[in-house]
Amino acid sequence: MDVSAELPTLRESCGGPGRDRDSGQPPRRAPRAMDYDHNKALLLELQRAAGTGNDRCADCGDPDPEWASYKLGIFICLNCSGIHRNLPEISRVKSLRLDFWESNLIEFMRNHGNVWAKAKYEAKLPPYYYIPKSHDCMVLRQQWIRAKYERGEFLDTGVCHDPCSAGSREGCLWKLGKGRRQFQKRQFLLSAKEGLMKYYTKESKVPKAVISVETLNAMFQVEKIGHSHGLQITYITDGQTRNLFVYHESGKEIVDWFNAIRAARYHYLRTTFPNLPEPELIPRITRSFVKEGYMEKTGPKQKEAFKVRWFCLDSQERNLLYFKNPLDAFAQGQVSIGRKDEGYEVRDDLPQKVWVRKKKPVITLVTPVREFVFICDNDRQQKEWMDALNGVITQL
Repeated sequence: MDVSAELPTLRESCGGPGRDRDSGQPPRRAPRAMDYDHNKALLLELQRAAGTGNDRCADCGDPDPEWASYKLGIFICLNCSGIHRNLPEISRVKSLRLDFWESNLIEFMRNHGNVWAKAKYEAKLPPYYYIPKSHDCMVLRQQWIRAKYERGEFLDTGVCHDPCSAGSREGCLWKLGKGRRQFQKRQFLLSAKEGLMKYYTKESKVPKAVISVETLNAMFQVEKIGHSHGLQITYITDGQTRNLFVYHESGKEIVDWFNAIRAARYHYLRTTFPNLPEPELIPRITRSFVKEGYMEKTGPKQKEAFKVRWFCLDSQERNLLYFKNPLDAFAQGQVSIGRKDEGYEVRDDLPQKVWVRKKKPVITLVTPVREFVFICDNDRQQKEWMDALNGVITQL
């Protein structure tokens, strides 16, 4: 997508004071300190100007962006600026405080800005498309920026983003096999119209699994899977949560799969709950675990030996699942978490008559049925888990 027509007619500046890297011409006269400070003040004033949207990163929403793309006319954060820097045909970046800004570039920024860019580059952004935040993995943030500015996927060009069509996809993904030994290439088929997702083993005409979109979920799990494009797909089968761990070599392909699943889910939710307001529906499309990690747990008699388990807290389903290993297909068990007025509570001490040999922080999750005891490695981990559990207990 060519955005060069929107640039100022004067020469672009690509670095610090007096540098002209692109033209090969002798450097211009270094700007005077007065010019430098005056232009920086104007630029920072633009960044803080009310109604411009410039006070938050145009791509991830982080507050107080310190960088800008002078080719797109947007203010962005440091992390997003690194992605823009790798797209020189589309975007050129400078620091608001460290680089010199020529007057014509400041005027260009004044005539554009984040609100203008959002209206143009997100004009036809479908409601199911996931907008990454600063904490999201790199592949999500990269593909979001490239989809907007490089591929122009959301421009007002008359292209329809119908969720039923967008939620239909077919292709191969690498899936972790039994025993967590290796990834194997598998054919996947997603149909929003049928409300199903299927996958097939090699050369098989009968699907290995038929998954209802009703319980389908997807989340990126880069560290857990050990691949920068790792995606965890979950669904319910025979009353149990089933995990699939997949990836694709192409960042665009795996993000397209993720958003196709979201489109299928959106189609299902909108069809099933036609009167549900959009702000309530969107968070239910897909979700990530609010907290994951190792803790030790004991058995129901609270006299059994403590064993290390991998825990996943699903706030939407109000479940604490635990696995022997992070990449297990099925959980060993789960704890349903109700509200405080239903008798649920989190404490940082042990139940009466329970004793542990290890001098480590503990958590007791009180339920109407029993008390679950966990051991954490350190105080920070204990606090994080208690905060997360209390967040579920206090939510409506």
